Amino acid sequence: MTHNHCRRAAALLGTLAIGLSLCACASDTVRTAAGPAAVPASADNWGLSFPNPGQSPVGNATAESLAQYDAHYLGDTSKKVIYLTFDCGYENGCTEKILDALQKHQAPAAFFVVGHMVESAPDIVRRMAAEGHIVGNHTFHHPDMSAIADQAAFEQELKTLESLYEELVGQPLSKFYRPPQGKYSEENLRQAHALGYKTVFWSLAYVDWYTDNQPTAQQAYDKLLPRIHDGAIVLLHSTSQTNADILDELLTKWEEMGYTFASLEELP
Repeated sequence: MTHNHCRRAAALLGTLAIGLSLCACASDTVRTAAGPAAVPASADNWGLSFPNPGQSPVGNATAESLAQYDAHYLGDTSKKVIYLTFDCGYENGCTEKILDALQKHQAPAAFFVVGHMVESAPDIVRRMAAEGHIVGNHTFHHPDMSAIADQAAFEQELKTLESLYEELVGQPLSKFYRPPQGKYSEENLRQAHALGYKTVFWSLAYVDWYTDNQPTAQQAYDKLLPRIHDGAIVLLHSTSQTNADILDELLTKWEEMGYTFASLEELP
């Protein structure tokens, strides 16, 4: 790591380590609206409702309205397939165990990283790429991207991370983007699409990001097993000790339910 990178990592550590560990991702939001809406023109948080266990949830934007911007929250709902994704704000000792479980099950995953993760845990990021996982763009600074209307400013957040990753790994960053905290607007979807990105939300997640208040294994299973569904894009945080501890068994349980795992590259 260069001296410039060290200085940048030190400057970001305080804000990112706190902000990302308390990431209010709207991932476990349960909405009671009558049905999904079109993509909101103004800023919104991604949210889901689960009308029926085992069936696809309803997002606060429809799959059809998102598709015009190559954005997704569901994969192929005609197959018992799961797309595993992890948001990676920083490294706290859990990611390698997660990678070990994925390797054991030969399960592809997507890791959405920020600048701090690339700068502070370069060996782990290299391992993600070397083992064939997607490394996606979660922006350099992890800001509220819905507050950025200027295309150049939006692009800078993504391009800065692209350059940092390519300098480290020697290959381009994958063109998959996840909005920090699930905050987005229709303009954001246009901006990402103009840069050649697929925007990836999620159809299943749970409150796993409070590192000092982790769910028990049973609490995690109670959320993740009944709500799994065909074509699920699952969001987990790599900072979660619970996720690291249960992932091997969780993947086994899903396999026993008849599910297989696919890469985001296979999205319809």
